[in-house]
Amino acid sequence: MKIKKIVNFIFEINQLKKRKISGWYLANVDSPLSVAEHSLRAAQIGYILAKMEGADANKVTTMLVIHDNAEARTGDQNKVSARYFSKKNAEKTAFKEQIKDLGSDLEEQWLKYFEEFEKRNTKEGIIAQDADWLETAFQAKEYVDLGYTSAQNWIDNVEKALKTDSAKKLLAEMQQTASTDWWQNLKKITY
Repeated sequence: MKIKKIVNFIFEINQLKKRKISGWYLANVDSPLSVAEHSLRAAQIGYILAKMEGADANKVTTMLVIHDNAEARTGDQNKVSARYFSKKNAEKTAFKEQIKDLGSDLEEQWLKYFEEFEKRNTKEGIIAQDADWLETAFQAKEYVDLGYTSAQNWIDNVEKALKTDSAKKLLAEMQQTASTDWWQNLKKITY
């Protein structure tokens, strides 16, 4: 484990706060959320889904925290731009280089989690992918509610892709809920 490598890695992942989710530009969203913002909410959704599905919530959360790290180097590629090159290969190569020399235990565990997320060959990998897609659907709903009607396409695509019953239930309820409902009974007039 090289301390300098760890310090540089921590500086590097700051780039995720600066990288915007590029697909939202296709829906004419002027200032879309960052990769870091997406990853944070996806991780929290993943924890909830894992608990609902009786899976290892810490493993799912870790998968979601690290799954987009490579985008600090590759940028976020939307589904249109990704048609023209192997996004998965580029991200895997970047991820492996990022974690090299962070410590063999960390490298081994994170690479395993990265692979499980990509392959969806474990219960936690399936849940993590559902959480990632579900976060995208929630973001799309917020954009639809703001008037970006073409963002509905993201919700429709996520609905077809979800695998877990819990994610499907959350998506169905989300579609019936305004994104501003959460605060409606919290306002208190103080005068």
